[in-house]
Amino acid sequence: MRNYDSGPPPSTVINQNETFANIIFKPSVVQQAKIAQNGVLGDFIIRYDVNREQSIGDIQVLNGYFVHYFAPKDLPPLPKNVVFVLDSSASMVGTKLRQTKDALFTILHDLRPQDHFSIIGFSNRIKVWKDHLISVTPDSVRDGKVYIHHMSPTGGTDINGALQRAIGLLNKYVAHNDIGDRSVSLIIFLTDGKPTVGETHTLKILNNTREAARGQVCIFTIGIGNDVDFRLLEKLSLENCGLTRRVHEEEDAGSQLIGFYDEIRSPLLSDIRIDYPPSSVVQATKTLFPNYFNGSEIIIAGKLVDRQLDHLHVEVTASNSKKFVILKTDVPVGPQKAGKDVTGSPRPEGDGEGDPNHIERLWSYLTTKELLSSWLQSDDELEKERLRQRAQDLALSYRFLIPFTSMKLRGPVPRKDSLEEAHGMSAAMGPEPVVQSIRGAGTQPGPLLEKPYQPRIKISKTSVDGDPHFVVDFPLSKLTVCFNIDGQPGDILRLVSDHMDSGVTVNGELIGAPAPPNGHKKQRTYFRTITILVNKPERSYLEITPSRVILDGGDRLVLPCNQSVVVGSRGLEVAVSANANVTVTIQGSIAFVILIHLYKKPAPFQRHHLGFYIANSEGLSSNCHGLLGQFLNQDARLTEHPAGPSQNLTHLPLLRVGEGPEAVLKVNGHEVPVVWKQRKIYNGEEQIDCWFARNNAAKLIDGEYKDYLASHPFDTGMTLGRGTSREL
Repeated sequence: MRNYDSGPPPSTVINQNETFANIIFKPSVVQQAKIAQNGVLGDFIIRYDVNREQSIGDIQVLNGYFVHYFAPKDLPPLPKNVVFVLDSSASMVGTKLRQTKDALFTILHDLRPQDHFSIIGFSNRIKVWKDHLISVTPDSVRDGKVYIHHMSPTGGTDINGALQRAIGLLNKYVAHNDIGDRSVSLIIFLTDGKPTVGETHTLKILNNTREAARGQVCIFTIGIGNDVDFRLLEKLSLENCGLTRRVHEEEDAGSQLIGFYDEIRSPLLSDIRIDYPPSSVVQATKTLFPNYFNGSEIIIAGKLVDRQLDHLHVEVTASNSKKFVILKTDVPVGPQKAGKDVTGSPRPEGDGEGDPNHIERLWSYLTTKELLSSWLQSDDELEKERLRQRAQDLALSYRFLIPFTSMKLRGPVPRKDSLEEAHGMSAAMGPEPVVQSIRGAGTQPGPLLEKPYQPRIKISKTSVDGDPHFVVDFPLSKLTVCFNIDGQPGDILRLVSDHMDSGVTVNGELIGAPAPPNGHKKQRTYFRTITILVNKPERSYLEITPSRVILDGGDRLVLPCNQSVVVGSRGLEVAVSANANVTVTIQGSIAFVILIHLYKKPAPFQRHHLGFYIANSEGLSSNCHGLLGQFLNQDARLTEHPAGPSQNLTHLPLLRVGEGPEAVLKVNGHEVPVVWKQRKIYNGEEQIDCWFARNNAAKLIDGEYKDYLASHPFDTGMTLGRGTSREL
C-alpha cells in the first residue's frame, strides 16, 4: 500500500493554477512491471480539496445551470452506533475469512471513545457477541478481537436473520438512550454468498429490512467473490442510505474492507436538507442526504429559471453532535465565462455544438445516475420502463455510456480492409443496447457489429492448454504431435517469439496447484496469464487472465471477461466472448484464441486457467520460435512406424488404453521417439489422436526448458533461433 505522504506514483503529471487542475497518470508497462510483475491493478485515488470561503458551500453558474458543492469541515464527528455483521458460513473458509478478520482488528482500533459497537457472525445460526451495544474502551476492543478471532466457518447463509438482529440491536440502543438526532447508526455487512437459510426470497428480505430500519439505520454492504448475490446487496444499500462494494475473487478482501470503512469512519452531519426557492430553481438533483462523512462532498446541480439572476437564496439544515444546524444566505451568482486551462489556452470546444457547458454536463450526469438508482430500486415494471427510457434518452443526449446504451468508436480515417472499418470499437452492456457515437455530431455511425459468440470454436489444433499439454499440427503430412512441459509455478514460458520480424511475442505465466490424489505428479501447473506484445505498426501490450483483459496501446483499456465486447485499433482486434474465450487478431494475418476455463466449485487441484490456440499463423515469419512458434513453418514425417505404407497415420488403432505403437518422428533436424496416444482439447470436449514425445519433449524442442524462460511477462528476448533481442 502506498504511503499517501510519499508523493504521487511514477509517471504522474500534475498541472494546476488557482482555478484548474489537470492530472495525468499513464504508467508504461515497464513502469508497472517494476511495481508488480503482473502490473498495477487497483484504484487510482485522487485526494484533493478546494478553498472554501463560505460555510454554505461553493456555487458555480454557467448558461442557466448551477452546481452547488457542500463540504463543511472543522466539525466534531458524530458518535457512531455500528454493528459489524460478518458471514462465517462454510464458503468463507481460508483466505477470505482470515483477511476479513485482520481488517476488522484494524477497524476496531480506529473506533472513537464516543462510539458504540457490537459484532455478529452468521451462518445458518446467528451468533451475537453482546446482546447490546457497548462503548469503545481498550478492554471492549480487546474482547471484540478475541471474539472475531474464534469465529470458524460452518453452515449456510442466513442473511435476513443477521440483518434483523443487527437492526434490532441498533434500534434498541437508540430508543433507550434517546440520542437518535445526535448519532449515526450503521451496519457494515460482509458476505460472499446468497441467502440459503431462513428467508431466502429477495423481495421479502428487502421488505423486512426496510420495515425494520425505517430510514434510521444505514446499511453498508460488501460482496466478496463470484457467487455473491450482488444485486441484493446493492438494493439493500440503496434502500437504506448506504453504499456497496464488490471485491473480486482474486482481490484482497481485507484491504478493500479497510478502504471502505475509511470512507464512513467520520460522520460529521446527519439529516442534511438543502433548499432553493422553487421560483428560482427547477429540475434540481437530490437535495436530501442522510449523512455527510468527512472527506466526502455533497453535490447538487440544477437549472435556473432566470438566467439573469444575481443572487440565489440557499438554506441548509442538518444535525451534528451538539446541535441542530441552520445555514441561510444569498449567494452571488453573476454571469460566468468559460475559463482557461492551466496552460493558458482556451478549453476545448467540445463536440462542435457551441461552447462547452461542463456544469450542464455535470447536471445531466447526476440526474442519469439518480435515474439508474431509482430504476434499480423499483419493483414496478411500468415505472422501471419509464425510468429506463428517461435515463437512456439523457445518456444519448449527453453521450454517456450506461447499462442501456452502447459505445462505438471508429477510426478517423477509414481505410479499406481495416479492422476499424469493419468493426470499430463496440462495447454493449445491458438490455436493448442503443448505438451512439462518442465523436462529433458529424460522424456517421457505422453498422452494428454482428458477430456470433460461440464458446466452442473450430480452430487449429496447435495449442497449449490444461496442465499444460502442448499440441502441434502438421497439416501437410497430416500428423499431430503432442508433448508436456512440467514447469514450476511462477515460470514464464516463451510460446511464440517473432519480435524481430512480425513484431509479435506471446508469453504464458504458470500457476501451481496440488496434484490429484493417487496421481503420478507432485503438482499441477496451468497458465493463469497470457501476455502478447505487438510491436508493429505501433506497440501494443495485451495481458489476459481468466477475469480481465488489459490492452495498453497508448490508451489503457481494461475489459472484464464476463462481458462480450470487441475493440479494435491500429490493425489489432480483441474480441471477448463472455466467460468463454478471447480472440486476438493482428493485421488480419495472425490470430490467437485464448480459451477461458472457469470452475464454479473448483477441486483443490483445479485452478481458473487459460488455453492458448493459434488460429492463423500466416503473418508469422520463418524465423518464428518459442515452444509453439518453432514448429509453425516446419513439416514432420515418421521414419519408423509399424503400420503398412497404406495405413492412414492419423487414424492408427490403439493397441492399449492410453498408448499405441511407437515410432520415430523427424522434425526440424531432430529424430524423436514418439508413441501413439489420444488427447482432449477444446474445453476437454474434443478427442484427437497424436504422436506423443515423452520426457518434457527433450529431443523434440530446440535447446532445453531453461532456454524458454522469460524474465518478465513482456520479455521479447529469445536465446534460440535467429533474430533475437532483449528489449521491451
